[in-house]
Amino acid sequence: MSDLKFCQGPDCHTYSTQDRLKGPKGNKTYQTRRRSHMYYGRGNFCDQRCLYDWVAQYIEQGLDRFGRTTQAKHLTEQNAWIKDYDWRGNADESHRHFFVNKITKEQRPLTEAQYNDSNYTINTGE
Repeated sequence: MSDLKFCQGPDCHTYSTQDRLKGPKGNKTYQTRRRSHMYYGRGNFCDQRCLYDWVAQYIEQGLDRFGRTTQAKHLTEQNAWIKDYDWRGNADESHRHFFVNKITKEQRPLTEAQYNDSNYTINTGE
């Protein structure tokens, strides 16, 4: 069985839903959701409302702590390479994997293993 974890939404316990209402008759309270699997915010929030509550409360602190973008970022021909593939519908055909340059539209073939390797890249710029 998976470990249960609490939703990280700061106001999760304030929302009136049946699954948040806990306790014996006459002494019920709304509580933060506790689940084995959360679907939002990389598995930290029970729903989008809780995710957005957290963002509204902590976004400024996060940007101050981890850094704000202070200059424009540029996509150039050198750093515009992304991995992509053509989806093939027939069972006898495999997907065609490739790098594609988002600016020049040039394509370079990849193996499926290279496509699945998150460290494999041909980007040469920032």
